[in-house]
Order: sequence, then structure tokens, then C-alpha cells
Amino acid sequence: MKLTSHSVSETIKIGKMIASLLKRGDIVCLVGQLGSGKTVLTKGIASAFGINKDKITSPTFIIVRGHFGKENLAFYHFDLYRVNSVDEIIALGYEEYFYGNGITVVEWADRLNELIPKEYLKIKLCCRKDSQRQIELSAVGKRYEELIDSLKRVCRLTG
Repeated sequence: MKLTSHSVSETIKIGKMIASLLKRGDIVCLVGQLGSGKTVLTKGIASAFGINKDKITSPTFIIVRGHFGKENLAFYHFDLYRVNSVDEIIALGYEEYFYGNGITVVEWADRLNELIPKEYLKIKLCCRKDSQRQIELSAVGKRYEELIDSLKRVCRLTG
């Protein structure tokens, strides 16, 4: 599924639409070059759960940040840009985040290599002209195929 965003506010809106279909235990893996909108999309997802989008910053030097949203929902935001090996990710205890009861969003997910989950929502972001972004969603696993099908219906309804 491909979507086009023409602005930061549209990217945030798309993030909120995606979030409306996420549930505890879901994993969203973001890939794309620097400046493609990964953190902006994460802000949209987080804000749908009642997390102040200003608290969502690129955790490039921290690697993972945890937040709590509505109904005490745990929201984990990973940024693997500065990770040099899967051993660093393992040392974080990533499994507790990925396979717990929260929602996990991973920027630079292509750096997970063999640690990539068996099922997840993959979102590839690409820069186009000016502030335009192409956002391509693909499913890995049945749960995420259903999520994309639901998102297609939501997009048709909102036009």
C-alpha cells in the first residue's frame, strides 16, 4: 500500500491513522534515508495514544525511549541509526520491548538483521520533491496483512 504525504502535518495524520489500527504487542519497522520522515511518522503514531508528540524526538544517542500513553499503554521508540552490531541490540534486552505488552516503533529497522521479528508492519519512507514523502506499507505476517486491509478501508472512507 502506498500513500503520499505533502507536508509534516499530513505525515502526522497518516501516523494517527496507522495507530488507530495498532494494538498491544504490535511492532512497526521503519526504513528510509535520513530526513525521510521516520520520526515525524512516529510522532503521529505516538500522539494517537495520548503521548505528546513533542516528547518524540529522534533518540539517536539513546537508542530506545519508553513512553506511556492512554490506559497506561507502553510505547517504545527505537532508533538504530548509530548501532554497529546486533550484539548492541541484544544487550538492550530488545525482546522485552518487542514481545511485551506495548507498541514498538523501530527506526532504521534494516539494522536489526537476523533479529527482525517474524511478523511486523514495514513502512518505507522516501523523500520526493519539497516536503512530499512516499510512504509504502507492507505486511510481514497475517496480523499485519489484516491491518493493511483495514487501513485501505479507512483511507477509502476518509477519501
